[in-house]
Amino acid sequence: MVENALMAIDDCWNRIGIKGDGSCPQLQQHVRCLNCPTFARAAVQQLDRVSLANDALPSWQEPASPAPGAELVAGRSSVLVVRIGVEWWAIATTVVQEVAEARVVHSLPHQRNPAILGVLNIRGALRICVSLAQLFQFGAAAPKALPPKLLVASHDGQTLVFPVDEVAGVHRHDGSLGPVPTTLAQAAIQYTRGMLEWRGHAIGLLDHELLFYVLNRSMT
Repeated sequence: MVENALMAIDDCWNRIGIKGDGSCPQLQQHVRCLNCPTFARAAVQQLDRVSLANDALPSWQEPASPAPGAELVAGRSSVLVVRIGVEWWAIATTVVQEVAEARVVHSLPHQRNPAILGVLNIRGALRICVSLAQLFQFGAAAPKALPPKLLVASHDGQTLVFPVDEVAGVHRHDGSLGPVPTTLAQAAIQYTRGMLEWRGHAIGLLDHELLFYVLNRSMT
């Protein structure tokens, strides 16, 4: 699996497929690239790169939440504030690429992890779509419909897509973070760097480094 994950993905659908010049001979049989086994293999290969193995967490050496009042960033920092379910969260704008409208997510057979929703196309590239609501165990069942917005984030060369219910916009803060309350779901606590003030409320700042480390564990 590791060897398969490290192989370069040939995005032939962008070159000779329906998004390219249409010269692929397989189109006569499959009509659409989504029906082609080559596309399916590429999707499986991409999924191998983002195994959500829980055993990746113990080897992460940085603390998930800082001491109360700790200053993590000098000066002022900016975050994008989004809503996932009923909870508001912040993520550093340095990893945010764009906010896109919801689109079709293509699930793959035999995928047992409920947090991995499948693959979708973002600007011609195949991306993994991960449900933070499922990863943080906010709900026991998967949502019936995909939330209306997609947060496209990139860190350490890997781009992932996270569905979000609402985007409030960019918020600037001085880097002061408070302790993470125990009222959060246990799975969410370990991915929360600390709490910051936003519109009179305390919201969690996602530890994007830990999040991407876990999702990219199979590549290391």
